[in-house]
Amino acid sequence: MIEFVRNVRLWFAPEQVREEGRTPDYRFSLANERTFLAWLRTALALIGGGFAVDQFLPDLRWGWRVGLALALLAAGVLCSLRAVNHWMRCEQAMRRDEDLPASRFPALLGVLVAVVALAMAVVVLFGWEG
Repeated sequence: MIEFVRNVRLWFAPEQVREEGRTPDYRFSLANERTFLAWLRTALALIGGGFAVDQFLPDLRWGWRVGLALALLAAGVLCSLRAVNHWMRCEQAMRRDEDLPASRFPALLGVLVAVVALAMAVVVLFGWEG
C-alpha cells in the first residue's frame, strides 16, 4: 500500500522518475507512452459503453441496466487509473534496467468485459423488459 501511495505521488511529478537510473532509448519511452494512450482509449470506450447502456436500453429492468452500466463505468475508471500507474512503473523499470512489471489487470479487465457482454447477450436474447 505504501508503494502505491508513493507511485501516485510520482504520477504528478515525472521529473522525480527521471532522477534515478539512466535514460532509456527514446523509442522504448515512446512505445510506453503509446501503450498508455491505448489503455486510455480503452477506458474511454468502457465509459462510453456504460453511458450507452444506461441511455439506450430504457426498456431494460432498472437493476439490470444500472448494474451493467456501473460495471462498464467502473471498468473504465479502473482502466484509466491502471494506465497511469503502469506507464510510470514501466518507465521506472526501463530506467533501472529491470524487467517490465507483470500485471494481472488485462486478464481481470478481459473477464469483466466478457461477463458484461454475456449478460447483455442474455438480455438481448430473452428481451427482459422493465
